[in-house]
Amino acid sequence: MDELSDVLVAECARAVGDAVPLIAGRIPAGPAARLWRLAVPDDEIVAGRDGWGPNGMVAAAPPRTATGVPAEPAALVALRGPGHLPTERLLGALELTVADLTLSGVPDLSQLLPPPPACGQFLFATTGYGGEAPAAVTLLERLRPGTVDLVEALTRRLAAHPHVAPLLVAGPGADDGSDVDSARSGSDREAAIAARHGAGHLALAVATAVAVVDQARIPPIVDRAVATVGLGLGVAVEILRRAPMPPGYADALLARIRDEFVPMRSFERVEVTGHRFALWEGPRPALPVVTDDAFAGNGLVAAVDGGVVVRTGAADGAVSVEFAVLAQPPEEVSLSGWEEVVEVSWRAAQGRASLVAAADVGGGPWRQRRRNRTAPWPGDYRLRVHAQGRDDGDNEFERYELVVWPAPPAPEVVHLRTDRLGHRLRGEPEPVRQPRPEHAYRWVRRGQLSVAGTVTVATGITVDDVLRAFGADPARPTAIGDIERQMYGGGRLGPWVTVRDTGGAVIVVEVNGYEGTHGSVLRTASVRGRAASMFWNVNAVTRLSFAERGELIESFEPWGDTEVAPVVAEAIAGLDFDVPRDRVEKGLVAVERFTGYGITEADVARIWDAGVGFQVTDQDRSLT
Repeated sequence: MDELSDVLVAECARAVGDAVPLIAGRIPAGPAARLWRLAVPDDEIVAGRDGWGPNGMVAAAPPRTATGVPAEPAALVALRGPGHLPTERLLGALELTVADLTLSGVPDLSQLLPPPPACGQFLFATTGYGGEAPAAVTLLERLRPGTVDLVEALTRRLAAHPHVAPLLVAGPGADDGSDVDSARSGSDREAAIAARHGAGHLALAVATAVAVVDQARIPPIVDRAVATVGLGLGVAVEILRRAPMPPGYADALLARIRDEFVPMRSFERVEVTGHRFALWEGPRPALPVVTDDAFAGNGLVAAVDGGVVVRTGAADGAVSVEFAVLAQPPEEVSLSGWEEVVEVSWRAAQGRASLVAAADVGGGPWRQRRRNRTAPWPGDYRLRVHAQGRDDGDNEFERYELVVWPAPPAPEVVHLRTDRLGHRLRGEPEPVRQPRPEHAYRWVRRGQLSVAGTVTVATGITVDDVLRAFGADPARPTAIGDIERQMYGGGRLGPWVTVRDTGGAVIVVEVNGYEGTHGSVLRTASVRGRAASMFWNVNAVTRLSFAERGELIESFEPWGDTEVAPVVAEAIAGLDFDVPRDRVEKGLVAVERFTGYGITEADVARIWDAGVGFQVTDQDRSLT
C-alpha cells in the first residue's frame, strides 16, 4: 500500500475537518471524557510522556500470527479490547448523524484499498455477543481488508494538518485549554478538558471513517452507520494512546486526584528483584544503584532520591505487603508478630509513589502496572517498615507492612531488631534464634489442605473405632477419586474423612470438612486416651478443640482472652494466636503437644497415595 501523499491528505482535510464540529457537537461529554481516560492511564499522564507523531503510512497488509491467519488491526482490537468502552452510548448518540452525513470534496480513496470481493454467495457465522459496533466493523474488515488500517493512518495524518489540528487541542470552539476556568474544582477541570480532547479525536476519526467507508463499496449486509461509528471509536482509542496530551490536562488531573484522595490501606503481592523492592515516585531509569552498604544503618530500608528501597530476604519472586497511608501518625508502634521495625523520613518530590520491583525503576520493562499509593502531594513524610520472615528463605512467608504519614524530617529509628539479616547488614553479631515451632507446619498452606480442612489426632484407639466415632463405616471404603468426581460433578455428597495409623495415634484428615470439631466425635474418640482437632476455612474461621477420657475439655476460636483449662494452656503456651499469621500452623502445634503426635506432610502424601476415603453416614457416633 502506498504512503498517503501530502496532496491527498490536504484534499481530505477540508472536507473531513468541516464535519468535525458537527459530529463533536453530538458527542456526550461523559463518554468523551471516559474515552480519553481509557486510552491513557492516569499514571502515564501525570508522570508525563512524549506524544507520538502520525506515521503517515498505510500498512501493506495486516500482520500475520504464528498460524498464518491475518492479525486483526489494532483499532479493531481496541474496539473490543480491555476495559468497557462507552460504545453503545456513543453509537446511539452518533448513529443518526452519521447515517445522514455525506462529505463533499473527498478525493478518490478506493485506490488505497484492495478490490471488493467477486460477486457470489457468502456465509457468516458469529459466536457470543460483543455488541453491534464490533460485529459491524469485523464484517466490514472481512469484506474490505485494509479499511480499518486506512482509516487509522489517514486519521493520524489529518490530526497534524493545519486545518484540523486546532480542532483537537481542546475540542471545537477553543484553541487550547485555557478557557477552562482554573477556579473550578480539579474534577470539573479534568472532566472538561478530557471531554473536549476525547470528543475532538473521536469526531475526527468518525468523519474520516465516513470518507473511507463511503468509497469502499460495502454490500448492504453491513450497516454503514454502525460500522462507521464503531470504526471511528476504535481508531480514536488508538490515536489517543499516542497523541500529545491536551494543554493543562496533567495539572487538572493531578488536581482531581488531590481532590478525591482519601487515606487508604491495601494488601498485595509486590515483585522483588535483587533482594529489593521500592516505594517509588521518580521516572525511569533514575533509581541509583543501592548496595547493601545503604542499609548498614538500620538493616532494612534506605531513603534515596525518588523514593525508598526495602531490603528483602527473598532474592526475587513476590512478597506480601500491607500498605497504609495515614493522615496522622499511628497511635502506637506495632511490634507484635514482626521481627524488624524501622522508621525513616522521606521527602516526596511530587507524591503518588508506587510499590514496584527494583527492575521497574532501573530502566527495564515494567514488570507490573504501577498503582499509585502515597498521597498526591510533595513534602516530607515518615515511613515505618515492618518485616517478618526475611531469614526463612521462602518468599511465600516473607511479609511487610509499610505505613506512611506526613511528618517533618526526623532521625531514623529502629524500633525492633531481631532477624539475622538485619544484624548482618548492620555489621552486628547474628543472634541465635530458635525456629518457631509453627514453622514446621507451613507445608499445610500447599496442596489439598491449603484452603480449608480439619486435622484430628486421637490416641488409645484403633482406626476402625475412630471411623465409627466419626460416623463412617470401616467396611465401606471409597476411592478418593470417586468422592472428588462426585463432589465436583455437582452431586450431593455428605461429609467424608481419610485416616492414617501412625502406630501411636490415628490421624483423621478432612478436606473442607469439620466433623472433627463436634464434641460428640471428640468425646467418643478420646474414650481411652486423648483427641484434639484444628479446623480452618477460607473465611479465616478457626476452631481448636481438646478432649480426654471421653470428656470435652475445650473447644474455642484460638485468639483473644480465652480462659482455658491448665492442660490446654500448656499445649498453647508460647503460641501467639492474637497475631493472625500462621494461626493454623500454631493450632496444629497445640494438637501435637496435647496428643504427643503431629501430622506431617509425608502423612498427607501417604493418605493420598493410598487413595481411600470414608463417607460419614451414621450420625450415631458411639463406639460399638
